[in-house]
Amino acid sequence: MPKYYEEKEADKRACAGVREDLLDCLCNCPCIQEGKSVKDCLREGYCSGLRVSFFECKRSLLDSRARFRGRKGY
Repeated sequence: MPKYYEEKEADKRACAGVREDLLDCLCNCPCIQEGKSVKDCLREGYCSGLRVSFFECKRSLLDSRARFRGRKGY
């Protein structure tokens, strides 16, 4: 279960839950623990679902239609 749903202090930045889960996923990747860079791990496909979710959340901030529909949920 993503840490986003656990009770803790709320981060008021946009897409904070997805950002935190992506960071946690990348920190726990075997790729990072071997000493490779974050870019190398992302190229290998680790945490790709969270990366896409974070991108879509950030992109929805720029979409003027999202003002009426709201941000896409996570």
